Amino acid sequence: MSRKYMVLLGDGMADYPIAELGGKTPLQAANIPNLDRLSQQGKLGLVRTVPLGLAPGSDVANLSIFGYDPALYFTGRASLEAASMGVKLAPNDVAFRCNLLTISRRESEAFMDDFSAGHISTEEARQIIMDIEKVLGSPQFNFYPGVSYRHLLVWRNGGRSLSLKTTPPHDITGKHIVEYLPRGEGEEEICGLMEEAQKFLQNHPVNQARQKSGKKPANAIWLWGQGKAPSLLPITKRFGLEGSVISAVDLMKGIGFYAGLQIINVPGATGYLDTNYAGKAEYALREISKKDFVYVHVEAPDEASHNGNLEDKIQAIEEFDGKIVGPVLQGLQTYENFRLLVLPDHPTPLVLKTHSSEPVPFVIFSSEDAGKAPKKERFFDEISAQKAGLFIDRGHELLEKFIEGF
Repeated sequence: MSRKYMVLLGDGMADYPIAELGGKTPLQAANIPNLDRLSQQGKLGLVRTVPLGLAPGSDVANLSIFGYDPALYFTGRASLEAASMGVKLAPNDVAFRCNLLTISRRESEAFMDDFSAGHISTEEARQIIMDIEKVLGSPQFNFYPGVSYRHLLVWRNGGRSLSLKTTPPHDITGKHIVEYLPRGEGEEEICGLMEEAQKFLQNHPVNQARQKSGKKPANAIWLWGQGKAPSLLPITKRFGLEGSVISAVDLMKGIGFYAGLQIINVPGATGYLDTNYAGKAEYALREISKKDFVYVHVEAPDEASHNGNLEDKIQAIEEFDGKIVGPVLQGLQTYENFRLLVLPDHPTPLVLKTHSSEPVPFVIFSSEDAGKAPKKERFFDEISAQKAGLFIDRGHELLEKFIEGF
């Protein structure tokens, strides 16, 4: 009898204790009965998804959770996103993540106002990026539209830029940008593109319309996360499983592509608080009825953390629990043999507004666990997971343990 495997990932759900919550973390404060039930009956623990020495990010962390050691296989975030966008990279091509964002000026100095340009719509952003390609595109540089503020630049034969030091824009909200600009070999070309884009975007019709309606303009681009195409052994070959990935984010679709999974697009999936949670659960159950493995990614808690919004983060966690974990658990229980893994990819502490490297809680719940007596002192949070005593130091080993057993 074949087994069904489902992974549910709440991006950035883990956090630090917060004084406003009486010293609790958002996971401890949120009303998450489904996650708590899984933790009380299933296998609860901590996993280090970001290897020591690597920068914390969804790219590194999710490679770990997909079963790939980032120390061996991580080549840069943007190259993963390129795959999901259907952009082919030649061996010496380098892809850069291209954010549309809002820069503000104080006394002639430029500051990072909003790394998402007010969560600009995909339609508006597409028009801007297509126009940037017309003006700044060349045989050497090409711009490709993605989703909302997340887009792509490809530097053809730009291998020398791999050593550039770049900074994720969500790490520097409110900060003076000069000291965070790309530095190293290739900086003249990359910074030149960013400067030219700022001049072009100043009077772009989309920005003029956004400002008239009280919205933030996409008045700059930010280039970062560069890398070449990776070489990964697909999950389909490694474990003999056929599967799908569901996400609104190109990064996750790209990892899924290299992992040999089918990319499933859900209408209304935005990567933000207004995403179609119920649709993701519905599509996940539809996919698992036909396949062995489904990976569902929800971006909303991470976005709330980057914005420093506690209320939104708790809401996103509760929506994840009520509209995805609950329905998926109910649907899986129609199968005689299943395993469910739920976890964040990394912490995104509200106080930092960016990612951190601490281990995160995970829970594995199987068809065999459904009849177990609950351990009522257990909950799905950072502290309970630490007390459970199960720790996986090499995060890329978690998937194999999930599929083949501890």
